[in-house]
Amino acid sequence: MVVAAFGLLPVLAVAAQAPVMLLYRYVDSRGVTVLDRQGVPPEYVGKGYQVLNQSGRVVQTVPPAPTAEEIRLKQQAQVQSQADAQLLDRYPSLKELDKASARRRAEIDALIAVATANVQTLQGQQTALQGQAAAQERAGQEVSTSMLDQLRDVQAQIIDAQARIAKLQQTRSEADAGFAQQRTQLVKLLESPL
Repeated sequence: MVVAAFGLLPVLAVAAQAPVMLLYRYVDSRGVTVLDRQGVPPEYVGKGYQVLNQSGRVVQTVPPAPTAEEIRLKQQAQVQSQADAQLLDRYPSLKELDKASARRRAEIDALIAVATANVQTLQGQQTALQGQAAAQERAGQEVSTSMLDQLRDVQAQIIDAQARIAKLQQTRSEADAGFAQQRTQLVKLLESPL
């Protein structure tokens, strides 16, 4: 009996060393399911395939490669996830976001107030220069070129200051819209279960 057991050992060793035969199952370009021992041709790998053992059981499933749209959506979701994490880090509560929004609005409003005061000052200078020019004309004198240059300069400064005010108002609107969008997203994030 012992001799018979030793006689089986070489047979078992050879069987253990025999390569495992695998089959690859994939669908070809005609829609036909193919079983192949050689592997999956490169043109079909991206469509996904299955690896089967000798018994015909699936030992591995390789999913199809993602489409360009799936890749784009995944990247978009990753970007949104990072933006959400940054938003939560920056504003842990709605109160913090509202404070930041009010602070930014106050900063812009202060700049608008300064620019508006500058316009009023320049308009006062313009009125004074126009009065002086009118006085020269009433006295029968020609308005001096330096006076005309000063008037043009003040008018240009007024136009620049008004453009600055318009730009600041636009910036305020954009900041308000940005904070409103962030607030909407923060509400969603704070209400969603972690």
